[in-house]
Amino acid sequence: MSDNSKTTTAVADSVPQQRNGSEAPLMKVSGLTKHFPIKGGFPIRRTVGAVKAVDGVDFEVYPGESLGLVGESGCGKSTTGRLITRLYEPTAGTIEYQGQDISSADRRKLAPIRSEIQMIFQDPYASLNPRQTVGTIISGPMEINGINPPGGREKRVRELLEIVGLNPEHYNRFPHEFSGGQRQRIGVARAIALQPKLIVADEPVSALDVSIQAQVVNLLQEVQREMGIAFVFIAHDLAIVRHFSQRVAVMYLGKIVEIADRDSIYNRPRHPYTHALLSAVPDADIDADKRERIRLAGDVPSPIAPPSGCRFRTRCWKATEKCATEEPPLVRIQGSKEGHLTACHYPEEGTISARTEDVVMDPGLKALENESDISKS
Repeated sequence: MSDNSKTTTAVADSVPQQRNGSEAPLMKVSGLTKHFPIKGGFPIRRTVGAVKAVDGVDFEVYPGESLGLVGESGCGKSTTGRLITRLYEPTAGTIEYQGQDISSADRRKLAPIRSEIQMIFQDPYASLNPRQTVGTIISGPMEINGINPPGGREKRVRELLEIVGLNPEHYNRFPHEFSGGQRQRIGVARAIALQPKLIVADEPVSALDVSIQAQVVNLLQEVQREMGIAFVFIAHDLAIVRHFSQRVAVMYLGKIVEIADRDSIYNRPRHPYTHALLSAVPDADIDADKRERIRLAGDVPSPIAPPSGCRFRTRCWKATEKCATEEPPLVRIQGSKEGHLTACHYPEEGTISARTEDVVMDPGLKALENESDISKS
């Protein structure tokens, strides 16, 4: 564990690169912010506050790669996904797609880009129109964009059904005739119908049975390999993100606190919150005595009034006065690989090995464990 006297050592670059090489990013997000107004007062409804769902997020997505976005419920992952697809209007910040700023583009300017950025929604039961057949659902994007593929739309829809592992003869069936996993495959077919360059997958397997999740994830990987599509993969399950994503961004209360390649995040995390997340992942292949154990106290603070400085400080075992007064920048710290960015004044050592003493932030739980140790002795 790092000593609290160690502070962040930033690289000289004022804008740190998130990936090696000179390849231009497909999408670049800078200072992305979304505040949802809170209305109150009588009789005039006026804005009395705001939910700071996303509050200054920076990341890049490169062609053909998969960027995982992880964090606790309510941290802003899904809102971020809807912002970069322009389903939500950003409050501030910029979204650049292939060098073009689309953060404030109107419908006319977005029209040619819409077909290149698609989304797979979380709930396969709510994202499909129950009144439309599968053929109508999948051909809808082609009809809206005026695309007439060779052989007609019906032929293309049947090809897409086959690509996602469904029977082409199901063209005239309705969504209620399919299982959850099959419905999500229909959602995947709809998303790839226009051959997009970027797909935002918003927890695409969280509503499915465990037995079906692997099938859908493997399908997405196969689609990515064959079509060269970039993914922003939003999920709670860290094991699935590790399997699917080449790079991972960790979010906490509307901020990205760490972003790096998959190996660095899972084997050499630097932010205390990332350590806490990984310590909570069940893993039958690793001896429990050899892994660090961290148990945080309380829930995530309210996004209406987030803590000052570092937002994780109210649950962090290393927090000092500096953490309350200064917000740590997302930068590369000493000892990290190129492209590994962390937002912490007192970063942890890059290891997930067991500590000499477990971190237990909950006073009640700590007292209970101390009593148990005394009784055993």
